[in-house]
Amino acid sequence: MPSTEDIRPGRRYTLNLGSGDGRDGLLYVPRAYKPGVAAPLMVVLHGFAGTSQSAAYTFPLAEEFGIIILAPDSRDERTWDLLLGAYGPDVEFVGSAVGQTLKRCTIDRQRMAIAGHSDGASYALSLGIGAGDVFSRLIAFSPGVMLPSDRRGNPRIFISHGRSDRTMPIDDTSRKFVPRLKALGYGVTYHEYDGGHGVPPAIVREAFEWFNR
Repeated sequence: MPSTEDIRPGRRYTLNLGSGDGRDGLLYVPRAYKPGVAAPLMVVLHGFAGTSQSAAYTFPLAEEFGIIILAPDSRDERTWDLLLGAYGPDVEFVGSAVGQTLKRCTIDRQRMAIAGHSDGASYALSLGIGAGDVFSRLIAFSPGVMLPSDRRGNPRIFISHGRSDRTMPIDDTSRKFVPRLKALGYGVTYHEYDGGHGVPPAIVREAFEWFNR
């Protein structure tokens, strides 16, 4: 990863935080970014068997809204540690990736989100509730699990889910998560849509617009 002075708008950078096994992550800096001017940051987590490259669906909107995208790889090639049984090395890795980004880019600390789809949504929602003093916004596209280890801060939450999702059935997941979160006092924006497990581009845009407000 280059130094602060070497960061250039409109480029992707590898994190160089990995252990040499090929799993690392990337940082996407939109063309609108200006060093020294605080920009919003969105940490985007991949789904099952994915990598940081899976976050590419967010890059056009990152360009449009001027949002820096940080996309780490899970330590295990299958998925995030919580989905394999318990929090572990992914917590430290995501924290290191965020810390590195804060050192190398000018980030608006009040406009930091963690987001993901499928397993990435589960992890963003679960980890984000425990790190709500860091992330002011949580975005979960079709989450399957909500297992926070702690509650900190009061982040606003965006959840979307397809009514015909057979991978993470909506009745077993988001339709239970949303009332529980609201009962705990969280501000939740919830959008159900006709469709399956994939997240439609219109829903991704809605989430970016929600984050940008």
